[in-house]
Amino acid sequence: MLEIDNPFPAEYGVIRLLESADCDRIAIVKAILTGTYDKPYVIEEGDSRSLYFTRALTQSGMRRSDPTALEFAYTQKMMSFLLFVHQPKHILMLGVGGGSLVKYCYRHLPASRITAIEIDPDILAFRDQFMLPPDDARLQILLGDAADYLRRNDPDADVIVIDAFDRDGFSSSVCTREFYLHVRDALTPQGAMVANMVGPKDERVAHLDMVADVFSGNIIMLPVADDGNYLVFAFRDAAFEPRWRWIEGQVKGMKARYGLDFPGFASKLKRSRKDGYLHGALLLAE
Repeated sequence: MLEIDNPFPAEYGVIRLLESADCDRIAIVKAILTGTYDKPYVIEEGDSRSLYFTRALTQSGMRRSDPTALEFAYTQKMMSFLLFVHQPKHILMLGVGGGSLVKYCYRHLPASRITAIEIDPDILAFRDQFMLPPDDARLQILLGDAADYLRRNDPDADVIVIDAFDRDGFSSSVCTREFYLHVRDALTPQGAMVANMVGPKDERVAHLDMVADVFSGNIIMLPVADDGNYLVFAFRDAAFEPRWRWIEGQVKGMKARYGLDFPGFASKLKRSRKDGYLHGALLLAE
């Protein structure tokens, strides 16, 4: 791994790259600055360590002083799956990135087994940089294509978390109705999926339509104003309805236990459920 001074103007710290010491540093720096560099890289400045494909979009972030904290609003809100699946035995994560959600779930959900699939070996090469724990009886991080993994395995997951993006947006392997059919079938009868919707509006709407079709319209949208992302929650049971009164009685304790704004998450999800799918689709199309 190559470490050089951060080349971006008015920025400090260092940048780490998957390059040899005898590489053409001038050409690599030029590619990074112009956004044409074709590998992920890490920028560290002070307590902050972040993963990028291009400088325009941060893929993952971590504080070295608190490596298991969720730094981004959308990752915090993705943990809202705990409002619907309270004690997941098996969590399947499609897309690892810097491993923020892997680390958080590993620390805060000790009764859960976690399987994470990442298609990019260069991303996994930064595993130690982001302080992911080693594989053990509870955690398995695999190199592979998420769609292929679902076709070949029966993970029987209580929760499936999808955050599968590359430098161009949605990974091509997760852009089909067949993929979401496999996601649905991989869930336990009372299982739930949460997916991050980001990218051009036509791609976001197309993905929402696929999810709604596969899950019989039983979905809930959750916007993430801070990041410009949208999350979609979907349920294996087409008749599933969240127990909002029970949830409202649990959220204060969950906030104290997990350090996340579960009261706010629940309120927004309940309102989104009332507004319905078409309202969510209009939001995505804006």
